[in-house]
Amino acid sequence: MGNSEVGHNALGAGRIFAQGAKLVDLALASGKIYDGEGFKYISESFEKGTLHLIGLLSDGGVHSRLDQLQLLLKGASERGAKRIRVHVLTDGRDVLDGSSVGFVETLENDLAKLREKGVDARIASGGGRMYVTMDRYENDWDVVKRGWDAQVLGEAPHKFKNAVEAVKKLRENANDQYLPPFVIVDDNNKALGPIVDGDAVVTINFRADRMVMLAKALEYQDFNKFDRVRVPKIRYAGMLQYDGELKLPSRYLVSPPEIDRTSGEYLVHNGVRTFACSETVKFGHVTFFWNGNRSGYFNPQMEEYVEIPSDVGITFNVQPKMKALEIGEKARDAILSGKFDQVRVNIPNGDMVGHTGDIEATVVACKAADEAVKMILDAIEQVGGIYIVTADHGNAEDMVKRNKSGEPLLDKNGDLQILTSHTCQPVPIAIGGPGLAPGVRFRSDVPNGGLANVAATVMNLHGFVAPNDYETTLIEVADN
Repeated sequence: MGNSEVGHNALGAGRIFAQGAKLVDLALASGKIYDGEGFKYISESFEKGTLHLIGLLSDGGVHSRLDQLQLLLKGASERGAKRIRVHVLTDGRDVLDGSSVGFVETLENDLAKLREKGVDARIASGGGRMYVTMDRYENDWDVVKRGWDAQVLGEAPHKFKNAVEAVKKLRENANDQYLPPFVIVDDNNKALGPIVDGDAVVTINFRADRMVMLAKALEYQDFNKFDRVRVPKIRYAGMLQYDGELKLPSRYLVSPPEIDRTSGEYLVHNGVRTFACSETVKFGHVTFFWNGNRSGYFNPQMEEYVEIPSDVGITFNVQPKMKALEIGEKARDAILSGKFDQVRVNIPNGDMVGHTGDIEATVVACKAADEAVKMILDAIEQVGGIYIVTADHGNAEDMVKRNKSGEPLLDKNGDLQILTSHTCQPVPIAIGGPGLAPGVRFRSDVPNGGLANVAATVMNLHGFVAPNDYETTLIEVADN
């Protein structure tokens, strides 16, 4: 299952790098994770403090994976962690809604086995990923605050004796993604696992975008996004480093991939003036991730990045047009201005509204994306330019879960089982426009071309040959 970050890394870098999940898998399999500076740092709290693990609980493999959490629990307990608290964030976005109950049951069984071995291991708090902790791009700090209150302060509107009961009960009024925050309490109604001085904290997600805000709250002394009330002196590490530019977090269990020599850097240094734009939820994808997990400009004189603020405080199916038309207008204006040689945008509707599982809203979303694309293609036509249209992964093109023969699956009430996750189908790529030289065509000898082949293709269209370690170009000029 691909995700947006890795997809944009590949689109921009022109090569395939071992990424998040793969890096963590390798480090866990070899045991290297336990020899690194990050694990040594947090393990200094094991003797007297509690180890807290915070992250998305599912096997979706987009932000985190249950099996990695299981291995980390085992490894940490074997290496001296005597008291462990897990703060779970339920999914229902990268996996089927409703599956959170099963994941919590699996985790509870694992923790019970650890308790049999004398390790005090329990679930301490929880909440749905889109409502608790996992906001991104500073869209809504209240999401992070709800998590902070439950995880650090031990305070939440809902209190339960066990997590399975919590999720079952709260699911009566919300789906997995939007479960309200809850804390697990003892017989005296006292929270089982708030984070306090001397504890260690690990955020277990390998994907960066939805962990950066919590990392700031945990790590920054000078923090003013919400009142933290109490800031415990802890040893904190991320599963990976989430922002290489900000060096955040400063400690991590697995070292990040070094993505160098991206196509964006190459083209800017060769005089290609670049404009990049999206709305907040995908702005980082056409800038930070495209440029190899690097913030800022390569050359401010040659580049302009425009972020259009996303809607805040609503689910994306409420305003399914999102900011597609505004992105289209910015791109059109940039094209017609004559100031840029490359205009790069991401129109997020199909993905973000597709994730809600609302089919009617997704139709509206796709129509808005179409309108934006038309606006851009019309501008390309006017200036005699070239377009490339593709995507980082699928989502909206299939909205139902299917059996092996492709038939839609029904739930026990006979209703369609809605698919909210990304799809695994290949994405299309279209290249055209009046500026395309005669005879340019797709090569027939790259049958397994993928996202990483796009960078060399773009470089060719700008008149450059890609470095020889890039994945090969998708185009050739027919020999007339």
